Amino acid sequence: MKPVGKVTHYYRKAGVAIVELAQSLKVGDRVRIERGDQVFDQNISSLHKDLKSIEHAGKGDVVGMKVDQKVKEGSLVALLEEGG
Repeated sequence: MKPVGKVTHYYRKAGVAIVELAQSLKVGDRVRIERGDQVFDQNISSLHKDLKSIEHAGKGDVVGMKVDQKVKEGSLVALLEEGG
């Protein structure tokens, strides 16, 4: 696993995590989101920046990412290797 960012905010009603990226990320990547006992994996189905849908985001970008489960601020986002 390769850490790619951290959750800075979570919008419960929309099911969207705001993630500050330390590495690039793209739609279709598989990530693990974890904080404490909460750990889950999911594929990235959408990314948004400045309210626009994007396919790829780079280091330093702050993006919105649809998540399958509730996440806590401060959760680590890690990129899973192929087959991970």
